[in-house]
Amino acid sequence: MNQSFITQSEDETISVGFQFGETLTPGSVVALFGDLGTGKTRLIKGLCKGLGVAEHVSSPTFTIVNEYHGKCCKIFHFDFYRMNSITELKEIGFDEYIYNDGVCVIEWADRVEKLLPPDRFNVFLKLGANENEREIRIEKIGDTKS
Repeated sequence: MNQSFITQSEDETISVGFQFGETLTPGSVVALFGDLGTGKTRLIKGLCKGLGVAEHVSSPTFTIVNEYHGKCCKIFHFDFYRMNSITELKEIGFDEYIYNDGVCVIEWADRVEKLLPPDRFNVFLKLGANENEREIRIEKIGDTKS
């Protein structure tokens, strides 16, 4: 599954996330790559809705991980923007999260790329031609469950 999208609004970015989220299964890992303001958190809001999350979804910038409850499993939402060292990942038990039956969604995945499992989805987000436009590319890496 390799797909590309161009969205023209936050709502369209959320919609792409929703559709993608509906395809994910327990154990899926989604690594997001993109600069500030490219729509990572908006995409994750949609993805969580697609997985049946009813609670408020926000970026765990200061806590590193937020946990949500979806219809099929738990969703673990990581944000490594403020991460200072790989040691922090060991302290929170990162491996235990990504090798379990939840869905892991990782913002700023480039900061932990060496630790990501070989089977995952990479999602690349870029600013588009105008202020609200976003370019989104979803790539399936390895043998993911979805």
